[in-house]
Amino acid sequence: MRLLKELCEAPGISGREQKVIDIMTRELKKSATRVSIDNMGNVIGYRKGMDKNPLKIMLAAHMDEIGFIVSHIDNNGFVRFAPRGGHVPRVLISQRVKIHGKKTIIGVVEAAPFFLASPESRTKVPELKDLYIDTGYNEKKLRKIIEVGDIIVLDRKFIRQGNICIAKAFDNRVACYVILETMKQLPETAAEVYAVGTSQEEVGLRGAFSAARAVNPDFGIAVDVTGAFDTPGVADHQQVSRLGEGVAIKISDSASISNHGVVQFLKELAVAHKIPYQMEILPFGGTDAAAMQRYGRGPVCTLSIPTRYVHSPNEMLHRRDVEAAIDLLVKFITNIKDCKLEF
Repeated sequence: MRLLKELCEAPGISGREQKVIDIMTRELKKSATRVSIDNMGNVIGYRKGMDKNPLKIMLAAHMDEIGFIVSHIDNNGFVRFAPRGGHVPRVLISQRVKIHGKKTIIGVVEAAPFFLASPESRTKVPELKDLYIDTGYNEKKLRKIIEVGDIIVLDRKFIRQGNICIAKAFDNRVACYVILETMKQLPETAAEVYAVGTSQEEVGLRGAFSAARAVNPDFGIAVDVTGAFDTPGVADHQQVSRLGEGVAIKISDSASISNHGVVQFLKELAVAHKIPYQMEILPFGGTDAAAMQRYGRGPVCTLSIPTRYVHSPNEMLHRRDVEAAIDLLVKFITNIKDCKLEF
């Protein structure tokens, strides 16, 4: 899983995905007929279909991770920052980050000292506006290295522990990995395939809207993570998905409803080919499927990788679920002519 490690450790917040764009471009050139980058920063790998009038399938995996940009450096060298994407402040306290300026430096996210807080304040979670980054440098030295607008990402290495992997940016680099591996494993197919690494998903699906308008696919499949809340204190009916039980076939989330025929076809393929799967209804959030549903021809679905602790420094997943997603996506594309839409 060397490629997955490289993808996860690359810095790439919304609107500043260049490092990931470079990896996606390099890898798609190994399997696509042609590769292009549009003006939104979407990487589009096109693979020719064998039919005379082939169906168009668009695979979408967003490249951006949540992160921050430097918004202010104060007189004492402490850094204030603005978010890119949705953050949970309580998981950020005392976490290391990397600030990518003229060179990359390490900082620590902190708030007002806990031990000096009043008893009632100690139970309150600070807001993002209350946090700062401490690099240990004074203002004069720091301003020679970084400036307002530089990107900030969490400082976390990729870890593999048996079948479990832990990293900072499985959302959504694991999906980038899935579509890259799918393209490598695909035989010649009747349909033409557009494998798209999309930009700026974490701030409103922006790249996917642009790419879907250009491709106008007959079928859109987003690949993304989903919540695996199979942890202590969570009731069974709230868990959404579980680690190690297979790829999650999404029925709906708050931004899109998967076509019932596509969902049924994916289930049938999974059963026929003994691919582990689970069904997913996510009561919040959304994926690039929402953009493809609005700007493509309509039929979409999302294949999700169950992931614990999403939008934290230590997201966690199971290799079996990743492999199942690749297997099912290959079977879907190969057999797309047998998929019947239902409404």
